[in-house]
Amino acid sequence: MPPFESLPYRPCAGMMVLNHAGLVFIGRRASGPEHIDETHVWQMPQGGIDENEDPYKAALRELYEETTIRTVEKLGEIPEWLAYDIPRSIVGEAWGGKYRGQKQKWFALRFTGNDSEINILNPGDGHKPEFIDWRWVKMAELPDLVVPFKRQTYERVVKEFKKFAG
Repeated sequence: MPPFESLPYRPCAGMMVLNHAGLVFIGRRASGPEHIDETHVWQMPQGGIDENEDPYKAALRELYEETTIRTVEKLGEIPEWLAYDIPRSIVGEAWGGKYRGQKQKWFALRFTGNDSEINILNPGDGHKPEFIDWRWVKMAELPDLVVPFKRQTYERVVKEFKKFAG
């Protein structure tokens, strides 16, 4: 495997989905090499951006593939890409050792549908479920629920999008 520092970042879209009460959708990850305990297994929807794919279109696609959510309105986005490194100890297990972490384009979306639209167990387009549970949480709680190496990114996302919590 190449040296850690020479590995690229995986392009990814992240979505902060807020309901009308200003709470944020989070899903409990089914599995992954980054799991360290039962507290830090939650995250907002996120997923890879295909080559030449528009980041916002990728965000909508990934959101549907993970949650079946389609009824959203775009509230905003963070202009620059946010990057994080995964722990060196799991580089060989994550994404086949091809990436050192992710660079993410983040979008804030207002969920305008009903909770009955959300289906994490049978997600859109026949994708394998990534979440085993979900809930709505206060935005301020997010950084404490994710794996520590994503915390700084989540703190930045919360700072940028807190104006949408109402």
